[in-house]
Amino acid sequence: MNFKEYIELHRNKVYSTICKYVPIKEPEENYRIMREYIDRQGSYRRPGLVLLSAQLFGASVDSALLPAAAQQLSEDWILMQDDVEDDSDLRRGKPAIQKMFGPLHAFNASNLGHMAMWRMLKDYVLQAGTDVGNKMFEKFYDMLEYTVNGQYIENKFIHDVKDLNKADEALYFRIVDSKTSYYTVYGPLQIGAIAAKAPDNMLNVLKEIGQPAGVAFQITDDILDMTADEKVFGKRNFGDLYEGKVTLIILHTYSNATNSEKEKINAIYKKERKDKTEEDITFLRSMIEKYDGIGYAKGVAKQFGERAKSMVEAYKDSLPQNEYTGILLSAMEEMYARNK
Repeated sequence: MNFKEYIELHRNKVYSTICKYVPIKEPEENYRIMREYIDRQGSYRRPGLVLLSAQLFGASVDSALLPAAAQQLSEDWILMQDDVEDDSDLRRGKPAIQKMFGPLHAFNASNLGHMAMWRMLKDYVLQAGTDVGNKMFEKFYDMLEYTVNGQYIENKFIHDVKDLNKADEALYFRIVDSKTSYYTVYGPLQIGAIAAKAPDNMLNVLKEIGQPAGVAFQITDDILDMTADEKVFGKRNFGDLYEGKVTLIILHTYSNATNSEKEKINAIYKKERKDKTEEDITFLRSMIEKYDGIGYAKGVAKQFGERAKSMVEAYKDSLPQNEYTGILLSAMEEMYARNK
């Protein structure tokens, strides 16, 4: 069984649990707005990693179901806020939430998911006991706090700084570590291990494995933003260019451009999303092609993906060896070998 098959095996349990905590009730429209992203579902990678890690360390799926559902619900409400902030066009192949209901109602409804997530974790404390439950709560809080701070750093550049002369790969990797490595990969792995009462040293092992996998995942996401089939990817192409995000693709392109090209690239990046024209995006794409920004990013993604796989091998004597070990390796590979 590979990781994608593992996710599908448990998808419905996670989704059904979320629906119990976010039912449709009065005022009905408010809940339906929050349920829009819940019902669209998504990749379910994060809850999949929670459950996989729990089973790897000897726990049952049911014992880790509430944390897994809380992990997925956190993605649903965070994405709603993220789409409002970025004014995204598409999410999971359909119009972004603020395009359907307006930013005010979308942002307000997202708080329903936020509150339900903490209620899940409160119920998990009652289910698992205070020792494990409090450890789980603190892990969630630490992970989400770091993620929110990463979002602030990214938004600070996009909306305030808007100057590629003040951006570098260190800034990119700082954002990726919080918004992707921790939140998408090693945080969920650690959450599953906590549910299974794994030794504390295993949390560090999972971080060593998950950190490079998260970087590979994000770089691949940046590449797909430029190259993927929109219907498969579920988001509008070139969203990162419209939003003015820092990526390895644009950083490599900018660092190799001539002074006159840099001036024009930066002038476009200083524009608000709504003011960028198709001609602007076409120019940025031509610069990326000229300096092979995508090729550079692919090379870095491969390096980090291989490092994640090598970490699984390096810690094979520390990790349990059972039917889930191979699925973990499959999960690390899937982080960068994907089309959506």
